[in-house]
Amino acid sequence: MSTTVSPAPIKLAAWRTPWVLIAIGCVIALIAFGPRSAVGQFLAPLSLDRGWGREAFSVAIAIQNLLWGAAQPFAGAFADRFGPVRVLSLGALLYAAGLAWMSQATSLTGLNMSAGVLIGFGLAGCSFPMVIGALGKLVPDNWRPLAFGAGTAAGSFGQFLYSPMAHLFIGLFSWQTALLIFAGTLLLVLPLSLMLATPPAAQGATAAKTQSSRQALVEAFGHRSYILLVLGFFTCGFQLAFVTVHLPAYLVDRGLGADAGAITIGLIGLFNIIGSLTSGWLCSRMPRRYLLSVIYFGRAAAIVALILLPASNISTWVFGAVTGLLWLSTVPPTSGLVALMFGTRWLTMLFGFAFFSHQVGGFLGVLLGGMAYEMTGSYDVVWWLSVFFGVASAVINLPIVEKPVARPAVATA
Repeated sequence: MSTTVSPAPIKLAAWRTPWVLIAIGCVIALIAFGPRSAVGQFLAPLSLDRGWGREAFSVAIAIQNLLWGAAQPFAGAFADRFGPVRVLSLGALLYAAGLAWMSQATSLTGLNMSAGVLIGFGLAGCSFPMVIGALGKLVPDNWRPLAFGAGTAAGSFGQFLYSPMAHLFIGLFSWQTALLIFAGTLLLVLPLSLMLATPPAAQGATAAKTQSSRQALVEAFGHRSYILLVLGFFTCGFQLAFVTVHLPAYLVDRGLGADAGAITIGLIGLFNIIGSLTSGWLCSRMPRRYLLSVIYFGRAAAIVALILLPASNISTWVFGAVTGLLWLSTVPPTSGLVALMFGTRWLTMLFGFAFFSHQVGGFLGVLLGGMAYEMTGSYDVVWWLSVFFGVASAVINLPIVEKPVARPAVATA
């Protein structure tokens, strides 16, 4: 007989209720995702001030996306084994250092090392995938959809908050000062991370009796539904990174004001709060694969409308609102499917590998956006590529089987 073996529930102090844990995770996700999501506001002023083309900035952010994704499974595995506190704290320190160095970088090497390498590794340690993994272990099963949706929504609120803040600080002070202010906010993650500590018992002997990290990887990558989920998540990263970095400049190219990009990115973040919470709520009420398919197809349709309709503030804001509803709403069903199929013991690591696919997409979205603009003076090729990937992912997610994997009831470590 086979079944899926889950770790015993974690016993927590009385004050660490699900509401408290989710609230703390949400604050961390907000602080960590905010500066990253406002990066598009720095493209034009940094490039103009340093005399670099858009491709140079795009390369640095592409490196950031790739390293963030590449490091995420390893950061997740470490957090799964030893708890999230050390990973969150180190990630916040690297992230803050990267933002501070980025503000002073005067060479392409410095830009790539700060905005690319340091921030990329920092994000792997303290962004929302780490928060989702921690909450997945700490809250009861019936709270998990809400926790995943709320953690993702909080990152979206960071996008809504930080994008206008970046525009304001750049106007009032300078882009360098704006980056230093954001670096300071990252240090708040250090004390907050202590609240998400996982008891050592949850990391040690009990879990070791069920499955090792190597066994978990072999199982996941031999599972057809996991592979389909990972492939589909590529599109999410491609579209998000391209829009975040290049949309503000694209709107200026189409004759809109410099504030149009800040407002639209802010609207995406605002409406994604609704989208992420709704997605988390729907995860327990409809098949997650159908939800993912609708989200990816909806994104493709929104992009088609943006590039074919005449440029105006109204059409752009409508695009921001619609895209916001679909923005990070892929995360609750994706992480929920990983937890459903494989349990929570190695959730952070396995979601980390899915997120690596997401970030490979982000790397290509940012890089191809910059290259396409430098070569053709237009982003049209990458917009249509985003449409194609959206439709492809809508189809890819449909065959996913939503049930736990079968394992021997008694596993040998």
